[in-house]
Amino acid sequence: MNIVIVDDTPLNLVLMTRLVDRLAGVEARAFERAADGLAWCESNEPDLIIVDYMMPECDGLEFIRRVRSWHHHEDVPILMVTANDEPKVRYEALECGANDFLNKPVDAHEFEPRVRNMLKLREAHLATRQRAEALAVAVRQATADILERERETVIRLARAAEFRDPETGVHIQRMAHYSAVIARLLGQPAAFAEQMLLAAPMHDVGKLGIPDSILLKAGRLTPEEFAVMKRHPVIGHDILKDSSSGVLRLGASIALSHHEKYDGSGYPHGLAGAAIPLEGRIVAVADVFDALTSVRPYKPAWPLSRAIAFLRDSRGQHFDPTCVDAFLRGWDEIVDIRHRLQD
Repeated sequence: MNIVIVDDTPLNLVLMTRLVDRLAGVEARAFERAADGLAWCESNEPDLIIVDYMMPECDGLEFIRRVRSWHHHEDVPILMVTANDEPKVRYEALECGANDFLNKPVDAHEFEPRVRNMLKLREAHLATRQRAEALAVAVRQATADILERERETVIRLARAAEFRDPETGVHIQRMAHYSAVIARLLGQPAAFAEQMLLAAPMHDVGKLGIPDSILLKAGRLTPEEFAVMKRHPVIGHDILKDSSSGVLRLGASIALSHHEKYDGSGYPHGLAGAAIPLEGRIVAVADVFDALTSVRPYKPAWPLSRAIAFLRDSRGQHFDPTCVDAFLRGWDEIVDIRHRLQD
């Protein structure tokens, strides 16, 4: 263990260094100048500091204040050596963060027990720190496990919906990545963009509640059939809502709102503008673009130029203009996602 000794009197410094050297497992680091001692303490972590009160450049009180101002030294024990019997000095030293005092002239019989006691205090602090670090590691691992299980749940829910609607292919992966790009380029926090990547694939999970005769119909839906199909946002919301998982709650909001339109002509609630949750406005752009540029039994894939023109023409009507603009700013990333995640 490293013991820093700071005293501007060479004789006192030699005496205390030799007393420290008699202790097992301890190394003394002696400094005549307070500035040198502070420089060493700033770059290293001592296990005990013994500092004189009366020093010319920086007295013991100021030395303690500076050391305690460094967060990583807040639990290092400090012994102040002083010949001053004024209670005011001792009170101030305690306020600054001193743990104990040694009187001058230094008494070897007093010095060793006090140093040993301070080192035991230091060992207790280190043991507590190690336990806290081990606990933090365990918590991070447990949190990672929970997030992994949450991610698996999301993927399985999305795949369940995909099995009901086999036309989608890797549509849900592409539109999820598009959604994350839009969120990030809108200036949203990185954590929100990451949650969008996880939650967006659940946008159509409500199709689990749509009859096969409608969901898998090759031709055009009748008005009555389309009315049934329009129930899937509410079904998806009901499946995902009230979860303890933030990702699933975000998925519930996306499921409910991604068919709303910016001008209020969408469904299920006819919301308009900012009344539509941001996540729904983001997914609307990502979902429609990928659907337009993907092959379906009832249509060929649109060329990218035509799909982009549709997004631009629909700004302020179907889509939130800021979401369209963010999507287009991230065009290089969008193209890269399309190449990586092909049907």
